[in-house]
Formats: sequence, structure tokens, C-alpha cells
Amino acid sequence: MRKIWLIAATVMFVAPGTTAFAADDATAVKSEDGKYYDKDGNPTYKVGADGTVDWYTYSGYRRYHSECHVCHGPDGMGSTYAPALQDSLKTMNYGDFVGVVASGRKNGNSVMPALGDNPNVACYMDDLYVYLRARAHDAVGRVRPAKKEDKPDAYNETEKSCMGGK
Repeated sequence: MRKIWLIAATVMFVAPGTTAFAADDATAVKSEDGKYYDKDGNPTYKVGADGTVDWYTYSGYRRYHSECHVCHGPDGMGSTYAPALQDSLKTMNYGDFVGVVASGRKNGNSVMPALGDNPNVACYMDDLYVYLRARAHDAVGRVRPAKKEDKPDAYNETEKSCMGGK
């Protein structure tokens, strides 16, 4: 229940008044506790010159392939019954993304189930968004990132709290 409230609060706080972003707006301009943000305060990716990705992009890759790729296809490229998230994240802002993933959506015959009560999704919403945003902007390839930043201490604390740990 705590996770659902947290997601609902995030959607209400972020979604109103947010707008879609253009490809060049994904540039990380700020870092806080190992998480990167764009100029509008949306979570974003950071890829070093040597290909090292931030922890959230790496974790998002792992989470995507454990929970999302069955419907949305490998690397967010879509399938016969679910859209290409690689394309959607070119224009979908963070608030809309969280809203759709948490609450679900029906679009014709296509149905996205509500995953806000699934801790394997809800606790990693930022990770999923950041990874898919990196894919949308061709910042990472179709394979598992070979190099990653270390897992931030703040990430450990947030993950433990969300998953019900002490």
C-alpha cells in the first residue's frame, strides 16, 4: 500500500504541467546521490566517453528484461501487441510514464496492465524510465551495458525501504 501511495503522489506531483521533451533535452545537468537529472528535473542517463553508464541505466536494463520485454520486445523495440517504448520515450515525460506504468492504460485492443502494486516495477520506476530514455536517444545499445558506475549508497537505502526491508 505504501508503494501505491508513493507512486500516486509522484504522478500527482510530477504530471500536472509537465511537457514532452525533445531529444536534446535528455542531457544530464545535475547529479544527486548517483542519480542524474535533465534541465527540467526529470531523471536521465549519463554515459561516459568510455561507455560507462550510470547505475540507474544499468539497473533499468536489468529490470526491463525481468518485467517488460516479454510484451514490449527486446530493448524496448515493441512487439505485435505492445508498442515500442524506445519510440514512446522520445516524447513521453516522466509523470506520464509513471502514470501509465502504475495505473495501466487501454488503447484499442492494446492493454497495459497496472503495475503500481508490483514492487519489482514500482520500486524501480526511475531505473526503467532512465534506461528506456537512454534507448530512445540511442545513448545505449541493444546489449547489456558492459561498464557501469557503482551502486550508490542512497540507492541501496531507497531500494531496501521500498521493498519492505529495514
